[in-house]
Amino acid sequence: MARILVTDPIAREGVALLEQHHQVDVRLGLPPAELKAAIGEYEGLVVRSETKVTADVIEAGQRLQVIGRAGVGVDNIDLDAATRRGVTVVNAPTGNVVAAAEHTVALMLAMARNIAQADASLRRGEWRRRDFVGVGLRNKTLGIVGLGNVGSEVARRARPLVTRLLAFDPFVPQEYARALGVELTDLDTLLSTSDFITIHTPLTDSTRGMIGKRQLDMMKPGVRLVNVARGGLVDEQALAEALESGKVAGAALDVFDREPPQDSPLLKSGKVVATPHLGGSTAEAQVEVAREVAEQVMAVLRGEPARFTVNLPFVSPEVQAALGPYIKVAATLGRLAVQLAEPQLDSVTLEYRGEIAAHDTGILTSSALAGLLGPATAERVNLVNARLVARQRGLNVLEQKGGQTDQYSNLVSVEARSGAHVTRVAGTVMRDEVHLVRVNDYWLDMVPTVPYLLFIEHVDRPGMIGAVGTITGRQDINIAFMEVGRLQARGGAMMVVGLDDPMPEPVLAEVRAIPQVRLARLVRL
Repeated sequence: MARILVTDPIAREGVALLEQHHQVDVRLGLPPAELKAAIGEYEGLVVRSETKVTADVIEAGQRLQVIGRAGVGVDNIDLDAATRRGVTVVNAPTGNVVAAAEHTVALMLAMARNIAQADASLRRGEWRRRDFVGVGLRNKTLGIVGLGNVGSEVARRARPLVTRLLAFDPFVPQEYARALGVELTDLDTLLSTSDFITIHTPLTDSTRGMIGKRQLDMMKPGVRLVNVARGGLVDEQALAEALESGKVAGAALDVFDREPPQDSPLLKSGKVVATPHLGGSTAEAQVEVAREVAEQVMAVLRGEPARFTVNLPFVSPEVQAALGPYIKVAATLGRLAVQLAEPQLDSVTLEYRGEIAAHDTGILTSSALAGLLGPATAERVNLVNARLVARQRGLNVLEQKGGQTDQYSNLVSVEARSGAHVTRVAGTVMRDEVHLVRVNDYWLDMVPTVPYLLFIEHVDRPGMIGAVGTITGRQDINIAFMEVGRLQARGGAMMVVGLDDPMPEPVLAEVRAIPQVRLARLVRL
């Protein structure tokens, strides 16, 4: 049972899900110093946008394995620091997609019809109908910057309202856009053509300030801008000046560069409709986001890959389905290879054969490296930082892909090289279990489910199995199974003995002293 700290409000359903399996402490609004002092006791941290998870906080989290962001954006989390420490960062990108899209359309309509301004005027006892004449959406062009999950949902909801939909997204194929009824174009064309513009991109170094003075200057006079994504995407001072000059007729903002905004000129403008970061704030969305992030956090703590890991390369659902069962195979082979190899590894080669070779096998390579480097370093190594740790240690990593195999539909091989010495292990999945099927030149078949494996290379002679069994029996070491692979009768052979108990070094020395034993090495899984 791990300890999880929740520092921002999430729906009770998410907390309850975590509590079924772990100890959960809810401590809302912790100041930075208190968070840094407390985080060392926890394996998991769950936040929304309020808590700033800095490098100092991550460094203080000596036991920290996973940070869960209940929502989409992770700009409040230092991803580089998390990756260096091997801390997995997960988010909940689908739970509030519909809510954010609905809020976008609601703000767009409210801005077009001056609803907020008219409501405030009426509450002051005024009746100024002529002052709040709006504009319609029919015969207008809506430009969508970013056609991801939220942008796509906005397109679906806006299609009946506007005449033309434009989108800028360099990572979306034309076929996908056409299915949504959207024309893909470049950003400058979108900005200069659209009557309404809505932004739906993540906040990164490359997108920060992407709507600045230059972009505002190229927009149509009387354009209206919506931002329900991230505040830093828009230069707020430049937008305020464009509103003041009349170049921009209105803005609808749910997010700000600094939240809550203080002395923002945008809030003083009568042309702005603003809400306090409510894009994902529906009752239904809050529950879905809380459940989604809880499931991601628990998957990481179980040692499984999470669906929405932010600091790992994206793996499509199709690739995940094809490669998912082999992640554990690769990790197991990595742990075996490093313990069977000679010291001072120079390089490791990952080979993939069969159907899996047709996919991007990067996640399998990361898994194998995590298994290989884990026993060799004091730092936590996992899928997140395995390649980085390998690079820092000067380990040369190679990937090879081949065709089909004669015996198995898929085969993963790990070859560890130390100078002239080469250790090779291979495995696959059968009946939903990891099978070790090769050790160096010896083919065999075993399921490595016990804590210890004893590998004995020897000459195939009568009595070898009995000699090993006599030693383990005398020392009260229980044998779970024994598997032997050999090159030929009375030739070289490899015996793999599954043990429930550890084998002390003096006992291992007895095994090595058996006549015809060439090598005996104990591996801890």
